[in-house]
Amino acid sequence: MGLFDDDFYSTKVSSRNGKHYYRTTRRKSQFWPRSRKLPASPTWRITVISSLFSAIVAVLLFSFISGMSSSHSGAEVRNLHQAQPVGGDPFERIVQVAAKVRPAVVSIVNHKDKKDKNMDDAVLGSGVIFKKENGKAFVITNDHVIDGAQELEVVTVDGKSIVANVVGKDQVTDLAVLEMDGDDIKAVADMGDSDDLRVGETVVAIGNPLGLGDTLTSGIVSYTNRVVPVSLNQDGVYDWEQEVIQTDAAINEGNSGGALVDLNGHVIGINTMKIADSGVEGIGFAIPSNRVMKTVDDLVAHGKVSRPYLGVYSVDLNNPYSPLDKDELKNLKLPAHVTDGVIVLEVVGPAEKAGLKLNDVITEFDKQPIKSTLELRKYLYDHKKIGDSLEVTFYRDGELKTTTVTLEEKPEDPEK
Repeated sequence: MGLFDDDFYSTKVSSRNGKHYYRTTRRKSQFWPRSRKLPASPTWRITVISSLFSAIVAVLLFSFISGMSSSHSGAEVRNLHQAQPVGGDPFERIVQVAAKVRPAVVSIVNHKDKKDKNMDDAVLGSGVIFKKENGKAFVITNDHVIDGAQELEVVTVDGKSIVANVVGKDQVTDLAVLEMDGDDIKAVADMGDSDDLRVGETVVAIGNPLGLGDTLTSGIVSYTNRVVPVSLNQDGVYDWEQEVIQTDAAINEGNSGGALVDLNGHVIGINTMKIADSGVEGIGFAIPSNRVMKTVDDLVAHGKVSRPYLGVYSVDLNNPYSPLDKDELKNLKLPAHVTDGVIVLEVVGPAEKAGLKLNDVITEFDKQPIKSTLELRKYLYDHKKIGDSLEVTFYRDGELKTTTVTLEEKPEDPEK
């Protein structure tokens, strides 16, 4: 049945006796003789005009709706193309990223004994060439990759071995910068903006995992800014928090210091295994590139990251790993309501000058609660600068006291 095959829209007219006549050009003579003109009936004129007007309106409406649909579809196509990474197919993009970035990712060999060059006794890691300047090439890696090294060797993707020196390192952020001769270095990585990273975005991890040599893995970003606890001394006590990118791209031992790259070929993170005691399948972490470069700039300029220094060795009052027994708590003579704070075990430098002593229990900095060594360190590093004054509230033999400490620059070795 056609669209108009019904009595309402049909041109057939029923007569009183039930017979049907069709108003077609061929049969008009049955109704009106050839010699006569069509009757100039007002009803007929109105019908014709209405039909023509309806047809015109229908055409205009159809054109308008089609135009809107085409415009909308065009906008959708344009937006779709804008959202797609340049190059289209994400799998092809991984191939392109690998070709672009792999030459800028190097293996790092940490020789603990300068006289012993046996690779079996060396520590292996990864690094990223991020700059060439004045004939030198500069490499970002992790602090723990170069820890305890007597000699460092950088091996490029094409097998060239170059001796490297430490420009600067920082244990807190687990980052280090090396320099080496740049005459044979052709590739330099493009550092990206990690703040633009999105959950679900495809990323590629490039490094030297498990001593297997140049290796490439891919995955997606599950967190752009995951906060994880870190034990700086690897003693099981968390005394820092690291903000990291979390991904399911495989990052194993040896991947440390390598590149986490987006599909535009920009390094948006430096892979790290420092925050995990052992490899965890399906979860990898990388330090965001924006935080990396902030530290790297300090390391290149000063050889270190200068931070304020209080001068106390401490333990948490409610330390779950080594809780105080009843006698130890009794000796502190704390009021019953004081359950959180930091017990001073040793004082040096600024803290000693300000009069802090063994078994003082710090509860506030500048009237802000301090419940743990982690909070103590974060307050110092995030809110204070070298030379600032710090008001410390503490309990001594059950008595509430305050003192003012002038913060100094943190020494190289002490962790306090």
